Amino acid sequence: MTKQDAAEPWRVISATTTKYKSAGPLGRLRAFRARVRYWLDRPLTPYLLVVGTTLLLVVLGLMMVFSASQILALNQHHTAQYYFLKQLIAAILGLVLLIGFASVPVAVLRVIVYPVMFGVIGALALVAVPGIGVRINGNQNWLDFGFFQFQPSEFAKLALVLWGADLLARKQKAGTLTSWKHLLVPLVPGALLLLALIMIGGDMGTSMILVAMVFALLWMVGAPLRLFVATLGVAVVVCTALVITVPHRAERLGCIGVTKLDPEGACFQALHGVYSFALGGGFGTGLGAGVEKWGQLPEAHTDFIFAATGEELGLVGTLSVIGLFAALGYAGIRVAIGTKDPFVRYAAGAATTWIMAQAMINLGSALGLLPIAGVPLPLFSYGGSAMLSAMSAIGVLLCLARSSSGAKAALAARSKNSRIRKRLARVLPRRRTTARPAPGPARRER
Repeated sequence: MTKQDAAEPWRVISATTTKYKSAGPLGRLRAFRARVRYWLDRPLTPYLLVVGTTLLLVVLGLMMVFSASQILALNQHHTAQYYFLKQLIAAILGLVLLIGFASVPVAVLRVIVYPVMFGVIGALALVAVPGIGVRINGNQNWLDFGFFQFQPSEFAKLALVLWGADLLARKQKAGTLTSWKHLLVPLVPGALLLLALIMIGGDMGTSMILVAMVFALLWMVGAPLRLFVATLGVAVVVCTALVITVPHRAERLGCIGVTKLDPEGACFQALHGVYSFALGGGFGTGLGAGVEKWGQLPEAHTDFIFAATGEELGLVGTLSVIGLFAALGYAGIRVAIGTKDPFVRYAAGAATTWIMAQAMINLGSALGLLPIAGVPLPLFSYGGSAMLSAMSAIGVLLCLARSSSGAKAALAARSKNSRIRKRLARVLPRRRTTARPAPGPARRER
C-alpha cells in the first residue's frame, strides 16, 4: 500500500469497484470482498477494532448489569442503580488506566514489568494471610480496604503478560531459547508461583486462564510439540486431583449438558442458565423484561450475565456479543503477527489469549458446555477488579497496536487531517506568516 493510497482510501475503493462493476452480481460480490480485504489490511485496522469493540462491550455490559442487578439490589435494601453505579465507576477508572497504558511508549511497559510482578505477588501473599484476605462464595481472593474490595488474582494475568513477554524477548535477543533450560526457566517456575498463590484461595477459573497464557507464550516462542504434550499431561493430572479433592468442583463437572433438575437441587444455576436462553428465543423478551433475574438465576449480573443477555436480547444479542469478542480476538492476533518486535508479539499474543480464554470459559459455563468456573465475562460482567484488569489489558494492546510504523504514520495523518483541527483553523486567527514592515524614521518633534 503506497502513501497516497493510505492518504486517499476512497480512491482505491472506487478503482476496485469500477474494476468489477461490469461483471454482474459475481463481480459485485468480488468488489465487496476486495473492499473488505482492503479495509482489513490497513495498518490502523487492529487499533480501531480494539477501540470500537471495547467501547461497545463496555456500554452493552453496563446496560445488562443495570437490567440484571436491579432486583438483587432492591432485595438487599439498596437502590435499583446500586450495582450499576459501582460498575460505572469501575468503567471510568478502567478508562483512565486504558488511556494511561495506551499513551506510553512500549519501552515504558518493559520498565514497569518487575514492579507490577512483585506487587501482584505481594498482594496475593496478603490474600492468603488469615484475617487479611476476605472469603466470598467459598474463595478467599479479596483484600478489603473498607470502601472497596480488591481482587489481586485479576492483575496476576496482567503481570504474566508483561513479565512473560519481556523475559522471552530478552532470551530471544540473547539467542538462548534453543535450550530447554532457558525456555522453561524462570517462566514456568514464575507462573507456578502465581498459580500456587491463586489456588490457595481456591480460584481455579483464574488458574486455568494463566495456564492458557503460559501455553500461548511457549507456542509463540516455538517450543517443541513434545514439550506441549508433556506439560498438558501434567496439567490434566493436576486438574483431576484438584477436582476430585474438592466436592463442589466435581458437582460442577457433572452439570455439563444438564437438562433436568436434580431432586437434591444440584445444577440449579446451570439449568436456569439454559432456561434463560430458551426464554429469550430469537429476539429476546426485551431489555429489563427478563424473569430469571428475579431469583431463579443466581449471579445474573456477574458470572451468568451472558444468560441474562440471551433472555432479554435473544439470539441476536448473544451473537452480537460473540461477534464483538471475535473481532477483538482478530485484532489482537493481527497486532501479534504484524510486528517484528518480539516483546510486542509475545505481549499481544498473551493478552489476546487472556481475553479470549476468559470469554470462552464464561460463555461455555453459561451455555452448559463447560463446568461453572466462576470467571466473569471480560469488559461485560459486573466486577470492579475484573473491569480494571481487563481495561488495563486493552490499554496494553492499544499501546502495542500503535507501536508499528504503519500505525504511527496513519495516526499522525488522521490527527493532522482531523475535522476538529480544520474547524479550529477556520475559527482561530491565523498566525502572521510575513514579517512586518520595518518602521520608518521617527518624526522629529517640533
